[in-house]
Amino acid sequence: MSVCRSHRSQAAPAKALSHRAAIVAAVAIVFSVSAHAQSSDTSDSNVSSPQESALPAVKVQASKEQLPGDLAPTFAGGQVARGADFGVLGQQRMLDVPFSMTTYTSKLIEDQQARTIGDVLANDPSVRTAFGFGNFAEVYVIRGFELAGDDVSLNGLYGITPRQLVATDALERVDLFKGANSFLNGASPTGSAVGGGLNLQLKRADDKPLTRVTLEGTASGEIGAHVDVGRRFGSEGQFGIRVNQANHDGETSIDGEHHRDNTTAVSLDWRGEKLRLYADFLYQRQRINGGRSVVYDYANYIPEPPSATYNYAQTWTYSSIEDTVGILRAEYDFLPGWTAYVTGGIRHTDEHGEYSSPNVNTTGVTASRLGVPHKEDGESAEVGVRGHFNTGPVSHFVTAGASIVRVDAKSAYTMSSSFPTSLYDTVQVPYPATTFSGGNLADPGTTAINLMRSVSVSDTLGFLNDRVLFTIGARHQDLLTNNYGYDGTQTRNYNDSITTPLFGLVVKPWQDVAFFANRTEALTIGDSAPNGAINFGEQLAPAKSKQWEVGAKYDNGKYGASFALFQIEKPLTYVNTTGYFVADGTQRHRGVEASVYGEPVRGVRVIAGASYINATQLDTGGGTTDGNHPVGVPSFLFNVNAEYDVPVLNGLTLTARWIHTGPQYLNVTNTLSIPAWDRFDLGARYATMVFGKPTTFRASVLNVANKSYWSSTIGGYLTMGAPRTVLLSMTTDF
Repeated sequence: MSVCRSHRSQAAPAKALSHRAAIVAAVAIVFSVSAHAQSSDTSDSNVSSPQESALPAVKVQASKEQLPGDLAPTFAGGQVARGADFGVLGQQRMLDVPFSMTTYTSKLIEDQQARTIGDVLANDPSVRTAFGFGNFAEVYVIRGFELAGDDVSLNGLYGITPRQLVATDALERVDLFKGANSFLNGASPTGSAVGGGLNLQLKRADDKPLTRVTLEGTASGEIGAHVDVGRRFGSEGQFGIRVNQANHDGETSIDGEHHRDNTTAVSLDWRGEKLRLYADFLYQRQRINGGRSVVYDYANYIPEPPSATYNYAQTWTYSSIEDTVGILRAEYDFLPGWTAYVTGGIRHTDEHGEYSSPNVNTTGVTASRLGVPHKEDGESAEVGVRGHFNTGPVSHFVTAGASIVRVDAKSAYTMSSSFPTSLYDTVQVPYPATTFSGGNLADPGTTAINLMRSVSVSDTLGFLNDRVLFTIGARHQDLLTNNYGYDGTQTRNYNDSITTPLFGLVVKPWQDVAFFANRTEALTIGDSAPNGAINFGEQLAPAKSKQWEVGAKYDNGKYGASFALFQIEKPLTYVNTTGYFVADGTQRHRGVEASVYGEPVRGVRVIAGASYINATQLDTGGGTTDGNHPVGVPSFLFNVNAEYDVPVLNGLTLTARWIHTGPQYLNVTNTLSIPAWDRFDLGARYATMVFGKPTTFRASVLNVANKSYWSSTIGGYLTMGAPRTVLLSMTTDF
C-alpha cells in the first residue's frame, strides 16, 4: 500500500534544534571571513585590464550593469516588477528574455493582505489554485498543468521550500514563470513543472532603514501580528540585516476550521566592490485543525457544493508542519561583466497529519482516517559563472553551471476502515481505530531518496546593438530514485539521464517593445505505476514535454503589457486496457494569453488579463478518449484587478477584483464537469499619519457574494472555493 506524497509529520525537538544550530553556525562562519574577503577585493591589482588581455577578435564588455543580487525595478504602483530571476540567466529585464514571466512584489502582498502563494496568484489569468491530494497543500494550475508545492523553488533552489503552505510574510518577490523551464532551473523534484514554475525570493535589507509593525485580524476571529525590521551598517552600508517575525491564530471563515502559524526569517548580506555574500534563515510552523479538504467523486454525478461556510470535516483531523531552512550564497565579480556564484541550502521538515476526505459513491458518501507522520531532509546546491564579451559586432552573454538536489523522505502511516458521512449534515464520529499500518510511527524510515544532478551551458548572441538576441542552450540531467518499503527493503533503484535544449529569440524594433519566440522543454520524472496495475511500482522513463511559444511585450516604465501564443505537449500516462501502466498518447494545450499591469492613468492601477486554452488528448490507448478535454483544464479564464486613488480624500484607495474561470471536466470521458464560476472581491486602504508615523489601514472582502462553488477538478477530485472572508490590518512605520 502506498501513502500519498503530500502527507508529513513532526520531528523530535532535539533534532530540529540541531538543524537550526547548524544553520546559525554556518552563517557565522561565512560572515566572519567577509571583512577579509572584502579587503582582498579592494586591493587586488594583479588582474590585467580587459584591453590588455583581450584577443584581437574578442572584447570583454566592461559596462557597469545591475548587480546580480539587485531587485529589478517595478512598474508604477509597485505591484509588478519589470524584471525577474531567470534561473541560470540571473536577474534580467522582461524585455530582454524570450519567455513569459510575471513577478509580484511585497507591496502587492501587503496591500492585498495575501496570506498564501495562492492569494498572490489570484491576480494572474494563467493560474488557478487548488488543494493537494487529501490535504491542505496548495497546488497551482499553470497553463492548465498542475504544479505541486514540492516543485516551487526558493531563492532559485529546488528542494528547500517549506512544504504544503508557504507564508508570505518573509517574501519580497513571487516569480511566476509561464511555460516549460527545465533549462532555466533544472528538473523539479517531482517533475510537475510542465506548464510553468514558481520561484520565491526572500526579503533583504534595503538602503532605507525599515521598522514596520502590522496588526491583522479577520471577521471570523483570527488575529495576528507581523514585525519587519531592516538595517544596513558600515561606511557604505555594506552589511545588511532583515528580520521578519509573524504569528497568526484563530478560526478561519470556514465553520470550525482553525489555523495557527509562526514565521521567523533572518536575512544577512554583505555588499562589497566585487564580493557579495548572503545568508538566509527561515523557520515556519503551520497547524490546521478541522480543515475542510477535497472531495473524491466516484459516482456518475457531481454533488451540489454545501453552503459556502459549511465544514464537512471531522473535528479530529489536523495537519501540523514545521520547516527549518538555511541558505548561503556568494557572488564574485572576477572580471568586469563576469560573475561567479555558488549557493546552497538545506531544509528539514517535520510533519504529522490525521486526514479524512469524503468519497462520493453511487451508494452514498463515505470517509476513512489516514494518519501520516513524515520527515523530510532536502539539500540543494548550485555553482556557475555568467558573463559578457564581444566578437566583432556580436555580443555574447554566456552562462555555465551545475546543480544538485537531494531529497530524503521518511514516512509511516495508519489507516482506518471507512465510515458513512455527509457533505451537508456531517455526523462527527469518534477517532476511528487503526485497521492498517506501515512503518515505525515514532521514527519513520526512509521511503524514497531522490537525487538530481545537472550541468548547463548557454550563449545569448546580440546583433544590431542587442536589438536582436538569440539564445541557445542545453542542460544535461541525471535522475536517481531509490524507493523503500515500510520494512526498509529497497523496492526500486532507478537511474536515467536526459538532455533538454533551449532556443529563444528576442527582437526589439523599438525601445519599449519586444517580440519573442522560444522552443523549450520540461523534464518529467518517470511516473510510477499505481495500485491495481499489473506492473505496480514500476517507474517509467523520464519524459519530455515540449513547448513552442511566440509573443510580444511592452514596457514604458509606467505600465506594461504582454501577449503570448503557446503550445505544450505532455506525454499521457495511464493504466491501459490490458492492466499495465504505460506512457501512451499526448496531452496538448494550445493557448493565448494577454495581460496588462501598472498605472496607465495617474491614480488608477490595474492588473488584468485573459487566457484561452484549447486542451485535448491525442493518440490515447484505443482512441476512446481522443479529442476529449483533459481533467481540470478550464478553457477560458480572466482576471481584472483595479485600484483607484480617490482624489477628494488624499490617501484613500478603493480596490476591486473579478475572477472568472470556465467549466472543467472531472473525468477523461468528459461526462462530468463543474460549471464556470466567478468571484468578486472588494477592498479599501487609507494611508495617513498617526502620532507622526506613516500608518495604513486596510480592509478586504474576498468572495463578497459568499458564493458556494467547486473551484477546481484538477487531479480528478473536487476542491471547494473559500467563503466570504473579511481581512483587516493596520501597518505603521516607525
